[in-house]
Amino acid sequence: MNFETTYRIFPSGDSAMTLDFGNLIDEAINQQVRALFNQFQNSPFPGMIEAVPAYSSITVYYDVFKLIKIIPPGKTVYEWMEEELQKKLQQLLPVDDLPTAIITVPVCYDKKFALDIEEVALLKNIPVGEIIHLHTSNSYRVYMLGFLPGFAYMGEVNEKLAMPRKRQPRQKVEAGSVGIAGKQTGIYPLSSPGGWQIIGQTPLKLFDADKKEPTLLKAGDKVKFISITIHDFYEIQNAPSPFMERGLGGEV
Repeated sequence: MNFETTYRIFPSGDSAMTLDFGNLIDEAINQQVRALFNQFQNSPFPGMIEAVPAYSSITVYYDVFKLIKIIPPGKTVYEWMEEELQKKLQQLLPVDDLPTAIITVPVCYDKKFALDIEEVALLKNIPVGEIIHLHTSNSYRVYMLGFLPGFAYMGEVNEKLAMPRKRQPRQKVEAGSVGIAGKQTGIYPLSSPGGWQIIGQTPLKLFDADKKEPTLLKAGDKVKFISITIHDFYEIQNAPSPFMERGLGGEV
């Protein structure tokens, strides 16, 4: 597969290389990053430790000492790694062949859980009901996981909902809290400090260390939020397993 997007390759310390396509949120580029990640997962090179995808880049960690033993004389680890990354770019599968999981996430937007929804409504000069409508009208792509285990960075929210992070982060944001930061939306999988604007909460468990697949959401997923009542929230939360199973499907 020919890759025409501008990119650069550079070392990230002495045991990692990054292939970067620019500092931007772009679904097509993120699809290519995801395809690269799958390539490394399915066909790792000797000495590779892991590959870590982000919005528009992928960093590959490797064992320097193993590589020194296998690379040809006269070639540096950097040169060999750069060639390997170039090869992977040429071997990419069509992005249409990547499976897409569609995950429906119930959210209660009641002010009991939506700690910042009234402030967002005031600053944006729109009713709370419209915030809920706008947030549930779109489907969101999971661009990457980070910050906390299972924390999915999703985008993009409607321009009317775009909000900067809070100037003063909270000391504790409850697990399941749904927030907005910039044009992104995300869900806190664990209780932690955080500065996103909280507009609701899901009763689902986003991270379960005891499961074979501990995170509900993965890069490349499509997420659709639906509004539920407080009664629904507690009913789902108290169910035997509020951690939803993943399913594959087409585009939302």
